[in-house]
Amino acid sequence: MSQIGARQVIKAPKTAAGIRTVTFPEWLVPEVEQHFATFGELGGLRRVFVGPYGVTPARTNFSKIWARALKDAGLAGIHIHDLRHTGNHLAAISGASTRELMARMGHASVDAALVYQHRSDSRDRVIAESLNAMIKTARPANSRRSGHVEGTHTG
Repeated sequence: MSQIGARQVIKAPKTAAGIRTVTFPEWLVPEVEQHFATFGELGGLRRVFVGPYGVTPARTNFSKIWARALKDAGLAGIHIHDLRHTGNHLAAISGASTRELMARMGHASVDAALVYQHRSDSRDRVIAESLNAMIKTARPANSRRSGHVEGTHTG
């Protein structure tokens, strides 16, 4: 969506990756359905926010709508894009690969997807535990401890 003068124009996404289907967590589906029934558009384009006259609110109007929604929810300092960032960061720490994140977010480049991948101590522990489990499974209990997994020692 772009605003040209007083007109809003629906434009194609920047790349073909922007046209996609995203699976929501099951608990979120009723919330999304309720939102579309109250504030969104049913049918074709499925715009997430439609004003009382059936048009997408202009950016300046949307800022006011968003601020009021935050106030009604008892929240402050949250930008609409923060929701996208949080959702995709959570997808990343759930174990989604960079390629999976790219598909979910509609990104055509790895650089764009990497913005959502942050290092975390808790995720580092999960990785270490996973590596530990793989090693325990691959190495018999009575094997020699040479410091190398079988087949990886070159010296």
